[in-house]
Amino acid sequence: MAEKVEDLTVTYTEGDLETVKELDKVILSKGSWATVLFRYQDWDRAKEIYGPERYTIRRYQKRGGEYRQQSKFNISSRAQAQALVDALQGWLADEPS
Repeated sequence: MAEKVEDLTVTYTEGDLETVKELDKVILSKGSWATVLFRYQDWDRAKEIYGPERYTIRRYQKRGGEYRQQSKFNISSRAQAQALVDALQGWLADEPS
């Protein structure tokens, strides 16, 4: 388990094979509750290559000095990611300054 939010990762290794490869992350919030957006790729065993980029938003709670995942939302495709961006940009544009 991670003690610092910067150490949180979605990277996962089975034996010598990295089955989930983290490409990037953005820490959206820190504190006793942390929110992190990850960009990653899954290993496709059949094709023996990494698949398309994927995105996930994860919430962690710090207990006993360690962060533990509490929830996650997986963004299923580039199209869904773009729809999310478009919706947020539209809402933010409507907000008064």
